[in-house]
Formats: sequence, structure tokens, C-alpha cells
Amino acid sequence: MLFLGLGIVLLALKYFEIGPVAMWEWWWVLSPFALAVAWWAWADWSGYTKKKAVEKENDRKQARIDKSREALGIKPRKKR
Repeated sequence: MLFLGLGIVLLALKYFEIGPVAMWEWWWVLSPFALAVAWWAWADWSGYTKKKAVEKENDRKQARIDKSREALGIKPRKKR
């Protein structure tokens, strides 16, 4: 997401000819977009995206279990 935001800012600076970015070559300005594509490809290939989704889902599940136990008057388990 950082690369995408940086790319948009650099693209706007180049388009409106603001600051030193106006003198840069287009490939320098567009390179953050290529880095963003490379990052997303790597994240999907390596399983990083799926791992983060599973961690988020497990955290939500544990929070729901802890909330139910607390409502029943049972102390929630401590994380190991």
C-alpha cells in the first residue's frame, strides 16, 4: 500500500510539474507501481496474504470465545 500511495503522489507531482519531480524521467515516477505489483505477486505466491487473513480470523474467533466466557462468568484463558 505504501508503494501505491507513493506512486500516486509522484504521478501527481509529475503531471502538475511540481518540484524536482517534474524533471524526472517517467520510468522513475512509475516505478513505485511496478514495486507494488511485485509486492502483491510475492505476497500471494508466498502465502503471506493467506497467513495474515487466517491470523485475523483466529484473533476474531478467540475474542468471541473470550467474550462468551466472560458473559458466563468464566475467566478467559491466557494466551500460551
